[in-house]
Amino acid sequence: MRFDLTKLIRPDIAAMETYIPILPFDVLSKQLDCPPEEIVKLDANENPYGPSPRIYEALASEHYYHIYPDPANDLLRDALSRFLSIDKSNIIAAHGADELIDLIMRLFIQPGDAVIDCPPTFGMYSFDTGLNSGHLTNVSRRSDFSIDVDALETAVANSPRAKLLFVTSPNNPDGGLLSDSDLHCLLNLPVVVILDEAYVEFHGTGREKWVTEHENLIVLRTFSKWAGLAGLRVGYGVFPEEIISHLLKIKQPYNVNVAGTVAASTSLHDAPYLMGNVAKIVEERERLYQELTQFSFLRPYPSHANFILCRVVEHDARKLKLHLEERRILVRYFSKPGLTNHIRISIGRPEETDALLAALQNLW
Repeated sequence: MRFDLTKLIRPDIAAMETYIPILPFDVLSKQLDCPPEEIVKLDANENPYGPSPRIYEALASEHYYHIYPDPANDLLRDALSRFLSIDKSNIIAAHGADELIDLIMRLFIQPGDAVIDCPPTFGMYSFDTGLNSGHLTNVSRRSDFSIDVDALETAVANSPRAKLLFVTSPNNPDGGLLSDSDLHCLLNLPVVVILDEAYVEFHGTGREKWVTEHENLIVLRTFSKWAGLAGLRVGYGVFPEEIISHLLKIKQPYNVNVAGTVAASTSLHDAPYLMGNVAKIVEERERLYQELTQFSFLRPYPSHANFILCRVVEHDARKLKLHLEERRILVRYFSKPGLTNHIRISIGRPEETDALLAALQNLW
């Protein structure tokens, strides 16, 4: 008799939908049968300017790639402490902010515990809830993508096993902000609030210092967007010390590799240069927004991130995405509750914006 391996797999994992990530240039060039340099990649909120030039020098001069990295990530955490003016004891570095989302789930969630999510938003919150056998409670955003505080308060009150509440500012995919007053309301709830600030550098100041005043607040950040290190996967979180003491027990000891540590630390030292690139992206975002309002079939939303969400009217958003793809221009297409017939456009260089606008002019 043939051994049935599938009977040993967790049933909830077997039933999970596969998370479909955005593909890199080398894979896309094969799929589109064109050189990578012909692709206008505006589908994954990546930084078109890339990392600081100093990073290539720093990586080339590093001599210890054959040695395991520091399990405490002291070099990077020291640099982050100086950069944020936050005590090192409140900071954890990670293999991307995604790792921290999963670790937070592992720390708090037992099977059946509730995680409160505010869709439409970043998909990893719901993905990791399922992965960690949690119960996902969705509290949908309003039509303008703002959170519904009253509904969230009701959801927590009706969920005795609610433990975590995820909220993003600026939110992905619309680029909207969470107000101080709304965050204060959420912090009064008997749950841990995880504030994901992956795109905050494209808006202004964040709330990392709030963590020292609120024992139930966690702030997550990434080097993928503002610093252009998406390919190296480096993130960090600012946590209350009591949470960190337990989180360190379950963190993989060598989670941030040597290259990632060098690149992230160098980025912090060269922050003025990188923030100059952020300023260019913000300027281009405002130009693109104004241009998109001129198309009768698009309804762009104001954004505080490095992307613009558009509702497509009187046409099919999927066909629009495919039409652009034929011209080697890639955007993100959405068709799910709260995001029916939408596309999201990452902010590129000015010449990439020009290529997109020219393609949109010739669509219909």
